[in-house]
Amino acid sequence: MSTVLATRPISTSRTMLAFPQVRSLFEDMEAFNRKISDRAFAFFQQRGGTNGWDADDWFRAESEVLKQVPIEISESRDNYMLRAEVPGFEAKEIEVQAESNAIYIHGKSGKEKEVKEGKEVRYSEVSANEFCRRVELPSLIAPEKVAAHLANGILQLTLPKAAPPKSIEVKAV
Repeated sequence: MSTVLATRPISTSRTMLAFPQVRSLFEDMEAFNRKISDRAFAFFQQRGGTNGWDADDWFRAESEVLKQVPIEISESRDNYMLRAEVPGFEAKEIEVQAESNAIYIHGKSGKEKEVKEGKEVRYSEVSANEFCRRVELPSLIAPEKVAAHLANGILQLTLPKAAPPKSIEVKAV
C-alpha cells in the first residue's frame, strides 16, 4: 500500500521574506544541537563530572540523537530517484522540502503505551524517534515537480531534473 506525501518547493528568491522553510531548517538544527548537548552533559554527569572525555560524550550523544537515515540515489535521463529507509514512520510524520539543488527530509514520531489495572498505572512507556537529513544533488532539479511516496518504510522521491540553461545567440545590429 502506497501513501502520497506532500512536498513543498523552497523559493529561490534572494529576499529574506521568501524563505520561511529555511528558517525552520535552522530551528530544527538548533533543536538537534540542544538535544545532543543535553545528552552529552548527561553522560558527563554519569561519569561523575570528570574532564577529558568531552568528545566521546558528544559523539555518543550524536549517535543516539541523530539517527542516520540510509539513502540510495539513482539517476535517469530526466530524474533523480532517492530512496530513504524510514521504518516506523507514517506519512503524516515526515516532511520533505525541495530546493533547486538539495532535498531536506525530516521525520518525528512519538508513541505512548500505558497499561492500567483499575485506576493505577502498572506500566507506562513513551518513545520518540526523530531524523533529519539534507542531501545535496549533483545538478539542479525542478522543486515544484518533486513527488514523494511512502510504502513499507521506504520513502521514495522522484526529483525531476531542471531544464538545462538555454544558450542564446547574441546578434550584432
